[in-house]
Amino acid sequence: MLSLLWHVFTQVLVPILVMFTCGWVLDRRFRLDLDTVVKVSIHLFVPAFIFVHLVEAQLAGGLAARIVGFTICMVAGLFLAAALVARCARYNRSETRTLQMASMFYNSANYGIPLLALAYGNVAAPLQVFVILVQNIGNFTLGVFLASSAQHRGWRAILPMLRQTSIWAVGVALLIRAFHFPVQELRWLWVPANYFADGLVGFALITLGVQLSQTEHRQKLSRISWALVLRLVGGPLLAWPLTLLFGFRGETAAIMILSASFPTAVNTALIAHEFNADPHFASAAVFWSTIFSMLTVTLLIAVLRMPGVVAAF
Repeated sequence: MLSLLWHVFTQVLVPILVMFTCGWVLDRRFRLDLDTVVKVSIHLFVPAFIFVHLVEAQLAGGLAARIVGFTICMVAGLFLAAALVARCARYNRSETRTLQMASMFYNSANYGIPLLALAYGNVAAPLQVFVILVQNIGNFTLGVFLASSAQHRGWRAILPMLRQTSIWAVGVALLIRAFHFPVQELRWLWVPANYFADGLVGFALITLGVQLSQTEHRQKLSRISWALVLRLVGGPLLAWPLTLLFGFRGETAAIMILSASFPTAVNTALIAHEFNADPHFASAAVFWSTIFSMLTVTLLIAVLRMPGVVAAF
């Protein structure tokens, strides 16, 4: 077990931290323009990633539908839990919205895919792709709405969501799938889209490093403690009964629970910065949830691998 935990740490978490550090060092050396870096990530790399993966996704019938339903319930449950916590803790409107985003949306792709592959091999990837799709679509619809509603009310909070490139990328990808259009034959479009999609992980993490470099997060730990608890502990605790509700069994159930334990999504910090929805809170939530996930995720893997735990599902 110790060798597995050490392998997870060195093969998955350390590379992520190295990319954070690269962005941090670049900003300290050249003082990059954060607004420009964020806009490139949100309006180019992220839409390309969603477009390519949605076009290529191999639907698996009933299992795919259950995974989508499970992920939607995860988002809804954590939304309500964060709203209750924010009310009890007397958070202001901006803090409440950012707490909800930091709890609901987790790093299912660039953190989740390699970690699940390490823990469960190739069986996890076909399941995780549907979690990624729901999380990304939710991030750039509900997430954008929450971020913009921290500053605007009513119909004005919806307008920024409609301007998101990622939403249009989803729409175009669904039309391509519906009409079986051979977009892969349009090399002038498909080849650049693949290059941009492949570059998202590195660019998003470098962007986060730049953002963390320009954010005072040393005093944020106590302020974001509830975000860490909801994301790292509340996520897998909520996932456990949901696996029973949606009929997941054995290793599939373990993968779904582990997937729900990942740290706050990088896109949460990018969106919070774009709409000025307490970006310092969001950046600190991403940073510290990633750090503490080294402990929580590895402990959860150990629990899920205990004799009899998987058989209990």
